[in-house]
Amino acid sequence: MTDRFIPLVDQRLTTAGSTIPSELEAPTGLLSDTLARPLQDLRISVTDRCNFRCVYCMPKAIFGKDHAFMPHSALLSFEEITRIARIFVAHGVGKIRLTGGEPLLRKDIERLIAMLSALRTPDGQPLDLTLTTNGALLARKAQALKDAGLQRVTVSLDALDDEIFQRMNDVGFPVADVLHGIETAHKVGLGPIKINMVVKRGMNDHEIVPMARHFKGSPFILRFIEYMDVGTSNGWKMDEVIPSADIVRQINAEMPLEAINPNYTGETAERWRYRDGGGEIGLISSVTRAFCRDCTRARLSTEGKLYTCLFATGGNDLRALLRDGRSDEEISTVVAHVWRARSDRYSELRTANTEGLNQTGRKVEMSYIGG
Repeated sequence: MTDRFIPLVDQRLTTAGSTIPSELEAPTGLLSDTLARPLQDLRISVTDRCNFRCVYCMPKAIFGKDHAFMPHSALLSFEEITRIARIFVAHGVGKIRLTGGEPLLRKDIERLIAMLSALRTPDGQPLDLTLTTNGALLARKAQALKDAGLQRVTVSLDALDDEIFQRMNDVGFPVADVLHGIETAHKVGLGPIKINMVVKRGMNDHEIVPMARHFKGSPFILRFIEYMDVGTSNGWKMDEVIPSADIVRQINAEMPLEAINPNYTGETAERWRYRDGGGEIGLISSVTRAFCRDCTRARLSTEGKLYTCLFATGGNDLRALLRDGRSDEEISTVVAHVWRARSDRYSELRTANTEGLNQTGRKVEMSYIGG
């Protein structure tokens, strides 16, 4: 048996400098990168902490009891997050997703949601404001989140079988409590609710059809996510990936499916609906069917670094600019230059097995950048 090597390194990585360009510019609401991909979505990680230790995200071998999480002073304040969000909205962002870690662990998260929900696009439209959660605190928080202006939630749920689910979250949290949180969120009007299942071969792949069967005919949209090589701590191996095409075949054999069009350009999930009208499922195929060419997402990490790819090895420090007293115009110009220079397409290169692709180097961990 081969021992698995886990690098004991700072998972937050170093930061690229954020030099202020000599010529400042006002945002136009239209910003594209080197591959003509517009900036439309911003994902904000509000905490690096989580109450789960999922094997594909925050394994205990790295994130154990002695792991040093960021001090509160290192996190962006709600006012700093809102200021950056306002700058991104001026550049064309219409959708903001709050992530973590587990975002519901951030104290008074409802106050941040209220601040963000007050923002408007250049043409006066409200933002599409959503949040991804493991569901552990959702039943308790759902009404307050809705009252603050949150529109919908995405809940991570990797199995219905309680033993398998507890093995995956690795803290003994029961699946029944997550299901209760989903139902509570639905009752208070947070929707449509999406359920994300990360599928890892040999761990929960036999839960694919039971999950589909359970959520078929419900108000919820189940999405299957290929196990991805985000960060360096999860020991990712290609042979642990269940291709989305195999997932479709398994479900279709019992509950016939047909492909349907995406809701919008850049949607991460391929959509399939049940032929008998029992709803739809989604497939997020970042490993086997990369969608880099339509990616419109920027990511703001817990400590205020701007990343242009989920698989990035470095970011640009916006927190330093904020705390150095830089103006909105200066920060906005930095954001514009970073996005225009963006050429990331890691998943496409990985799928093509491109020679020289750095698949073993350190990438930012999902708990700092959000999924």
